[in-house]
Amino acid sequence: MNISFDIKQFVEALENSCHKVRKRTFSKNEVITNYIEKRNQLCILLDGSADLVRYDLNGNRTIIDHFSKYDVFGEVFYIVSTNNELFVEAKGKCEVLFYIYDDIKKKCKTNCKFHETLTELLPELILNKVTNLNMRIELLTKRSIRDKLVGYFNLISSMYLTKSFSLPFSLTDLADYLSVDRSAMMRELKLLKDDGFIEKTGNKITLLYK
Repeated sequence: MNISFDIKQFVEALENSCHKVRKRTFSKNEVITNYIEKRNQLCILLDGSADLVRYDLNGNRTIIDHFSKYDVFGEVFYIVSTNNELFVEAKGKCEVLFYIYDDIKKKCKTNCKFHETLTELLPELILNKVTNLNMRIELLTKRSIRDKLVGYFNLISSMYLTKSFSLPFSLTDLADYLSVDRSAMMRELKLLKDDGFIEKTGNKITLLYK
């Protein structure tokens, strides 16, 4: 998450001072939440990783977003009218804070410390989500599988400031994230390796063209 404030302190203020907060633990592949219209919910991932996924009428799966420690998610960031296709699924054991609000701009009756900062921080949280979604849209608009892969590798490399990194996805999930056929993506990864663009060992990628 690329934000200017201390998200850890933000979470501690929320967990320790607001009576509207609850904490839950989830196992691998368990659904953490689904996005339902008019349910006012904000979630913070305290530990583990999770994916926001969509299933179409044919059962095809697309990964919309990937969440790691201290990432924030929930309906507040996705204003849509039909949400029953969107699920947040745990990739492994996860711990999540849930905050249910009546009006996210209003303080609670106890005037807790968390609400003193929430209104100020929410625009930045939303802007961060919009930025991430714009990057994903840019990836999806690329025409070829190679362009999508290279574009994604460039984003990860820039995020971690290194040419060598481990993918946050399995290769199956990466194909779902890029909305491409897994077999075709595997062929393109082999070509990128054979052409000297990348080195690949398991889930570790090293860029040779930067």
